[in-house]
Amino acid sequence: MNRVKTGIAGLDAMLYGGIPEGNQVILAGGPGAGKTLLGFEFLYRNAKEGNTCVFFSMEEDPQRVIENAKEAFSELTDIDDLISQKKLIIDGEDPATVIRGGAGGSTQYEFGKVVADIESVINSVKANRVVIDSLSIIDMLISDPIMYRRSMLAMISNLRRLGVTAILTSELSNPEKLGQEFKPEFFVFDGIIIMYEVGQEDKRMLAMEVLKMRGTNHSFATTPYEITPSGFNVIAAEGVL
Repeated sequence: MNRVKTGIAGLDAMLYGGIPEGNQVILAGGPGAGKTLLGFEFLYRNAKEGNTCVFFSMEEDPQRVIENAKEAFSELTDIDDLISQKKLIIDGEDPATVIRGGAGGSTQYEFGKVVADIESVINSVKANRVVIDSLSIIDMLISDPIMYRRSMLAMISNLRRLGVTAILTSELSNPEKLGQEFKPEFFVFDGIIIMYEVGQEDKRMLAMEVLKMRGTNHSFATTPYEITPSGFNVIAAEGVL
């Protein structure tokens, strides 16, 4: 099996070496969990290995995504170099335009435009690693649960056809693990990684869990992590790199 390393040692250990190539993975968590930053670091590490990577933002201006990443990862000093070499492409949609377009007409049409734009960017640079941040905008755009599920299946099918390994972020309604209920749509993805806040009110920590990863064994431990200036530090006790 070909595996795509995330470049984050502890997470690759949890995945027993990385994400199976071609898998489409949902990365879900509450506000402040670091979903966008983890997706960015995944692409950054892969870009440094010579892969062409696309970060497609549907929540923030692409320049703001870059600024936030550089602020959080202050020790990663070659982000601009990778962008100028077109190994790391940051693109996106204006969320207000997407939502306004859906409100004024066919939400399915607006969703189709978003998917077409993503596909166009991927094809134009021949990317093989992709992050889409975040599906929450699509959730706002398509309120009907059956249509939303069909739309997710269509998006996954397109990404598979393009041959990319992708991470798509989504918000959890509850940042805690206890009592968590997952959307049925999550289970149409090849993989599910969840980022939680765990612990007592006066002593909380961030932790992640791999719920599912098609095509490979993986750790089932809920593992602490921290976000440092040099990237994510996932304190994994299991797995083999």
